[in-house]
Amino acid sequence: MSISRRTARRSVQILGVAAASSALALSAAGSALACNISEFSAEAKCDGGKGVITVNDQDVSGTPATVTVFLENNGADVKTVGSKDVTGSREGVTITFDENWSPNAEYRIRVQAGRDKNHLIVDKDITPNLTTPSEGCSKGESTPPATPSPSASTPAESPTPSASESTPPASTSSNAPSPAAGGSNLAETGANSNTGLIAGIAGALVVVGGGAVFFGMRRRGTNSSR
Repeated sequence: MSISRRTARRSVQILGVAAASSALALSAAGSALACNISEFSAEAKCDGGKGVITVNDQDVSGTPATVTVFLENNGADVKTVGSKDVTGSREGVTITFDENWSPNAEYRIRVQAGRDKNHLIVDKDITPNLTTPSEGCSKGESTPPATPSPSASTPAESPTPSASESTPPASTSSNAPSPAAGGSNLAETGANSNTGLIAGIAGALVVVGGGAVFFGMRRRGTNSSR
């Protein structure tokens, strides 16, 4: 009887150790399959010239999770970009948030995962916070092209003359008779004028008159002598 009892006790002890080992193994396996914040990653990308933020959930356990993205400024939430649900997988599941982010902007990403929201397995932020690239998705929008200045070697465009400047003034016609060519010279010198002709005729008339008076007086004297 004593031997049988000892054997039974040993059998119970062995079974107890085996059960404890199995429990520890199952607990470790359960912990390995549990959702963890390290299984989530975030990235800022460009999609067709617009900014997006992607979050990847590579959770083997497939625990449902809710991901919320916040825009940060000096350690405070400026706005909520959005919130989406995701169920991860071994290969990873990616969700996308449309966000026209600016260069070097900071975003906080909160993950809440668990079968029951009252008993969350994960309720943490992805660390560190997401910082966007230093160059935006659209260079034309972030840095508008400067207005080109005129080159020093390029001659300035000459102003177009107005109609009044380019068209010479038309000559004005006058109804007054134009002075005869050389009229001013003739007035000053008397050349080619009728003055000499008039003087000659006057002298001839004086001579003719004097001759007539002379012959008349002589004729009277002859008649008186008779």
